[in-house]
Amino acid sequence: QVQLVESGGGLVQAGGSLRLSCAASGLTFSTYVMGWFRQAPGKEREFVAGIRRSGGTGYGDSVKGRFTVSRDSAQNTVLLQMNNLKPEDTAVYYCAVRSFGISLKMVPSEYDYWGQGTQVTVSS
Repeated sequence: QVQLVESGGGLVQAGGSLRLSCAASGLTFSTYVMGWFRQAPGKEREFVAGIRRSGGTGYGDSVKGRFTVSRDSAQNTVLLQMNNLKPEDTAVYYCAVRSFGISLKMVPSEYDYWGQGTQVTVSS
């Protein structure tokens, strides 16, 4: 059974940093495409970042240059380093896995497994 568990969320002031972690059981991250999404109240779920099986990465336009996604194969976790956080980054952040396909997709419906989410709140 696949299970994804996010951690590392919290409250931070604008300009600060947080690092989110997504731990997986029941699958090996390095063999799948993995994505980070976020959802703010009243808004649609938005692609943040993703990492391909090859290790190649992709980012949403709003986080390019500030967020970095990486994979720790030994720990079977995927990390999202978030720097220079802004109030508009406030949202629940989710990690997700595409169980089929090798392309990095930015559409939530392309992902099959999801974590429960972790809250990130950035104060101004």
